[in-house]
Amino acid sequence: MLQGTYVALITPFKNGSIDWTALEDLIQFHLDNGTTGILLLGTTAETSALASDEKELGADYALVITPYYIKPTQKGMLEYFGIIASKVDIPVIIYNVPGRTGVNITAATTVELARTYPNIVAIKEASGNLVQVTQIVRDAPENFSVMCGEDALNLPLIAVGAKGTISVTANVAPKLMSEHIATCLKGDFITAAKQHQYLVRLNEMMFIETNPIPAKEALAMMGKITLAFRSPMCPLLENNRALLKQCLQDYKLI
Repeated sequence: MLQGTYVALITPFKNGSIDWTALEDLIQFHLDNGTTGILLLGTTAETSALASDEKELGADYALVITPYYIKPTQKGMLEYFGIIASKVDIPVIIYNVPGRTGVNITAATTVELARTYPNIVAIKEASGNLVQVTQIVRDAPENFSVMCGEDALNLPLIAVGAKGTISVTANVAPKLMSEHIATCLKGDFITAAKQHQYLVRLNEMMFIETNPIPAKEALAMMGKITLAFRSPMCPLLENNRALLKQCLQDYKLI
């Protein structure tokens, strides 16, 4: 069962290409700080801007996003995810992010997919709908995992039965995030609430502009990567960069 802290890893660039040395160092950074697993080629990785040969990074899971540009019905999404699940022999994680796709995958659709296709093992839930998450946890097969897809809601989603997070904030604070998720999963919600409150500002700062811009700016300030983006991503506005820098200093990350 998928469980714990997974980072939606950024893709470091240098001189127009993937910075493989920085990527290896980032992976080691997570291994050293308790991250359970690493999601490559997610939204945070600027995957849509990568060439086909650059996407050969390797992964143990397929993260599948709703095709937002065609606004499918629930029946259409059952068919879409079902076709993908039936064509691959690796575990599949659905990604429900209506804020980006404009389409919500309902609890009923998620549960039907989980029951029909054994290799659909989890959903990254970023709808922000606690009722929907609760319904999925209640009705899906026992070995199906709900993973939080919004760092600001890690604690409440785990409290209703989610098994962990696929995190953006973990890019810059893997130790803090892995400790927080471990505390939540132990059921120590008094301590977890304090951790949650402590992380609120950092979670917010990771979305001060479009993800992954703040995370990459932060990692550059931390000396982990060269600051580089691919269009349409671009550097932070100067006032937001100043706010981010102050935040990182307050968290003792720089």
